[in-house]
Amino acid sequence: MTATADSIHTQSSRQSTGSGLRILIISHAYVVGVNQGKLNAIVETGKAKIGLLAPSNWKALEWNRLLPLENPYSKLHLYSAPVAFTGKGGAHLYSPWDLWRVLNDFKPDIIQVEEEVFSLSTFELAIWSRLTGIPMVVFGWENLERRLPLLRWWICQFVLKTAKAIIPGNQDGAEIMRSWGYSGLLEVMPQMGVDPNFFSPRERRIGAQVGESEGSDRPFNIGYLGRLAHSKGIDLIFAAVRELRQRGLNVCVTLCGSGTDEEALRQEAENQQVADLVIWRGAVRHEQAPGELGIFDVLVLPSRTTPVWKEQFGHVLIEAMAMGIPVVGSSSGEIPNVIGRADLVFQEEDTKELTVILERLIREPQWWQHVSQYGIDRVGQHYSHERIAERLISLWQSIQTRSTLENY
Repeated sequence: MTATADSIHTQSSRQSTGSGLRILIISHAYVVGVNQGKLNAIVETGKAKIGLLAPSNWKALEWNRLLPLENPYSKLHLYSAPVAFTGKGGAHLYSPWDLWRVLNDFKPDIIQVEEEVFSLSTFELAIWSRLTGIPMVVFGWENLERRLPLLRWWICQFVLKTAKAIIPGNQDGAEIMRSWGYSGLLEVMPQMGVDPNFFSPRERRIGAQVGESEGSDRPFNIGYLGRLAHSKGIDLIFAAVRELRQRGLNVCVTLCGSGTDEEALRQEAENQQVADLVIWRGAVRHEQAPGELGIFDVLVLPSRTTPVWKEQFGHVLIEAMAMGIPVVGSSSGEIPNVIGRADLVFQEEDTKELTVILERLIREPQWWQHVSQYGIDRVGQHYSHERIAERLISLWQSIQTRSTLENY
């Protein structure tokens, strides 16, 4: 909704009691309700109140569809306003009047913008941060060292000189922020975690392990969920599966997703002579993801780095891990850091190494179980909404303490 001044005042009054930090989050990512789980986890701690400003007219350009702002959590204070250049992550803008209206109504202690440091919306919030003296934190996924156009570079430098803290979503991003001149408070964490209740372990039977039942009718299901794009390396799964079948193993591939490269991938499956082993599930809505992941015996994310992209995180990895599904990933970008153990990571393009890992998961049920529990434990330690909420609150408290000392 796009709230009027009166309705904003009414909503604010419901949150005006009690103590705790008041944090205004600005990001287009939270128009999707399931993405707001982190924000709700923060509120549930009782240590902070969250205001959320998201576009009222955000358009998913890849689907050519408007996404209305969802409101699944009653304790969040939602604001929405139209943006210019909707759907463009780096170029969309709010009107100055709408930003003033939200800032004046919510009265945040800290502004957190979850857009890239060179985006126009981050720039306009940096201006407001300087005008009002409200500390600003910026989250971003950028993980490629590249030369920005002059205007973008100037915006980036303005933002970096304004921000009291930067939250890169990956280790490469942290190095880039330092190389771009940022010397302040910096902490690496993903934009959002995973809800272990939504992505929960399920009772399952692994049916194709040689060590368990060599003649099982149920193939070992090698799954992928994400965009069907060349950069995602799906063709590497086909090559590995071809080799596994030649070794006498009962396997299949389930692909969940859509993309412009689907036809090329179908042809590649034919070329690799594994088309009869591939199940094409099509696009999957987020609320359907646990059901789709639940049929996988392993999830593979075989991303390949290109001149313009490398894997920024791979959120599907932690969703599968939370469910106790072993994950295997390439060495692209942040994948090794997310998985956290070398025996589940293969070098980009190395199908032989991928095949070795998959064969071990198939032939050694005990190792499969060990890796399954490892994933559940790792998500609990690092990637749940609650854990990320704790880290954010600690960061905000540090910023508030520094600001108090600076103003003393």
